[in-house]
Formats: sequence, structure tokens, C-alpha cells
Amino acid sequence: MGFARWMSQMIPDAKIRWLVASWPADAPRGAVTAFCHEHGVSRSWFYQVRAAAVANGAWGAMELASTRPHVSPGRVDAQLVQWVLLVRSQLQEAGFDFGPLSVQAKLRRMGLDSPSRATIARIFNRAGVVRPEPKKKPRSAFRRFVYPAPNCCWQIDSTEWSLANGRKVVIFQLIDDHSRLALASLVAVDETSEAAIRVVDTAISRHGVPQKFLSDNGAALNPTRRGQVGLLVLHLRRLGVIPMTGKPGRPTTQGKNERSHRTLHRFLNARPAAESMDKLQELVDEFDDYYNTEREHQALPGQMTPREAWDMTPVATAPAPPSPLESQHARATVASDGLVRFNHTRYKIGILHAGHRVEIIHNEATVTFFDSHGTEILSHLTPPPGTAYVGNGLRKGWTPRPSTKS
Repeated sequence: MGFARWMSQMIPDAKIRWLVASWPADAPRGAVTAFCHEHGVSRSWFYQVRAAAVANGAWGAMELASTRPHVSPGRVDAQLVQWVLLVRSQLQEAGFDFGPLSVQAKLRRMGLDSPSRATIARIFNRAGVVRPEPKKKPRSAFRRFVYPAPNCCWQIDSTEWSLANGRKVVIFQLIDDHSRLALASLVAVDETSEAAIRVVDTAISRHGVPQKFLSDNGAALNPTRRGQVGLLVLHLRRLGVIPMTGKPGRPTTQGKNERSHRTLHRFLNARPAAESMDKLQELVDEFDDYYNTEREHQALPGQMTPREAWDMTPVATAPAPPSPLESQHARATVASDGLVRFNHTRYKIGILHAGHRVEIIHNEATVTFFDSHGTEILSHLTPPPGTAYVGNGLRKGWTPRPSTKS
């Protein structure tokens, strides 16, 4: 290949480098400045190439040297990279959270110097173990509401799960809003008020009485917005606790519970299906211990565990129980149409109880009906005087409001 043809096939940067490397020694004054201006290169680069040409000849100056630094102080050690990926894999296989913050927390608890969250995220990306989500909201976009102390407010919710034989059960999870502590969990046959009261009483025996209590609008938890009185609501009010619900169709109000459900599901999915409710309860108890004492919660300041957050702040003062309302007792017979007439108001009991005697316990706040075995049939807020009919659902002609004395 001739020199002219070789020059014509060179890339532009190589042509400029060759011109500099073969720069004549007798070039006129000012030629260097004009050349650099014409070709868009710096004078310092020009003289670096010239120095290489003087030292190694024009052809030696044509070899492009690497711009990589000789040392990289911020580079993560290869062995630490392997630890990061190994810990992530172990957390994932165990059914635990395995994001950058979870891996960082695990490394610290292993006594290792952990890289930053951003560095761990880059390691994940380079290893190809994550799927980029550029549209995902950054953490700074979220605004969290947190009560100032433990026992200011508890949250309850249930999630469905399947045993090994396919039988459906529910798992109640009760957490503290401030610390995210898993207060108590219960595996139950179904979402009932009796099961909800059991898990609440278990948590109270361990941690005391909360000031407020948040749940959804389910019939077993708090059906107040439906115009009904729930047994759990009555139970809480007797303790002085203020029951609250989120707005219908707004599950984010119970977002802390919803997030704990997801973490529990991942934990259970990583293990063989439980053969019985007792075995499932053992797994749920194991999860609660891990969740409270090992898993650093990303929503808590300083990436602490729920147990550490609970212990850091004094527990809120327990509410004073209200003065007991004076209740009265009455009896009535259910008519053939399933209605009971009491205090000039007809109550819908249901035709299954037609012809049966029912016991009625009533006070200024509630009217509760029991069958002959002492089992509660239903309970209502005491309607205003003049109310003609109270059905199983919404009342006609009045809006129920909780009594100020309960």
C-alpha cells in the first residue's frame, strides 16, 4: 500500500496524530497555534505527541496509549464483589428481601465493610442480576406518615394463604405504625372477629394497649362505615382504644400492612408448603422473629430493625378505659318474617331464627341479640328514637354515629 493511499484510509484522529508526529523541526513561529486551532486539538496534546515522536520516532507516536489510570482508589475489591453477589443470592433463596439496602445490612451484620447502596446497585447491574426500571419512582418521591412513638397506633390486616393440601386459610398480621414491629400474627380458618380479637389480645399481653387502631372496612374488623357495629370495635372501645378505618377503595392507607404481606409471602414461598395450620403458624412466628430482629427496615431512620426502633423511643401512654355503660336485658321472639320488635323498632334478625326466643342486651350505645345458647347473632348501634326499621345492612332514614360514651 502506498503512503498516499494509507493516509487517505486513516481515521481523522490518526491523520492529525501523524501530522503532529512528523511535524517539521523548522516550522515557522506560530504554526503550532494555528494548527491546533484548525484541527481542534489542544497545545498540550500536540506537545505530548511530539515528545512521543522524539522519543520513539514518528511511528512510535502513532500507538494510542490507554487513558486508564494506573490506580483506581474507588474500585471495589473483586473478592468483595463476590461477597455482594453471594449474599444477594443467599437472601433471595431464603425468601428474604435482597435489594441493595438488604445486602448492605447483611454485610454489615457479618462484620464486613459494605460498599454504598449505589455501588451495590452498580455491581448488580454489571453482573446482570437485576432488571433496570427507569420509570420507577425514586425514594425521594415518597412521603411517609409515621406516628411519633410505639403504641400510638397499630395496624391490622389479613392475607390469604394455602396449605399443602390446597386448603385456604388467612394470616392476620398486626404491626406497630411507628416502629413497624410485628406485634403478633395468627393463622386462622377465616377472617372472623373472633380471630381478630385473639391476635389483638395476644399483642396487648406482650406490648400493652395502643391509643389508636387502624384497619380496613371488613366486616370482621371495622364495619362502622357500613352502618354496623363490629365485635372487634366494641372490644377496642372497652379498652379505650380509638378504632379507625381507611377510606373505601384506598388500600394505601394500610400500606404498611400491605408491604409486610409481600415480605411474608416471599418468605413462605421460599419454603415447602405447610402441612397444617400449626406448621404454618410456626413458619409465621419464625418470620416475625426475622422481621423484627434481623431485617433492617428501609423506611426506618438509620436502617435499623423494628425491634431497635421500638426500643429507641418510649412507648405511648395507654388510654384510660371508658366508664362502663349500664346495660339492660330483655327477651323477644323472632317473627315468621325474621323480624324482632323491640323498643318500637323492628330489627331484621333473619328467617333462620323465626319462632326462636332471643336474648337482648342493650344500652345507650348498642343493641345486641343472642340466641338461646348465648351465641351473638348480631349487634347494632342504638338507633335514635322514632326509628321504625333496622336491617342487616344500612339503616333507613338515619345515619349511625358512634356514641360519645363508648
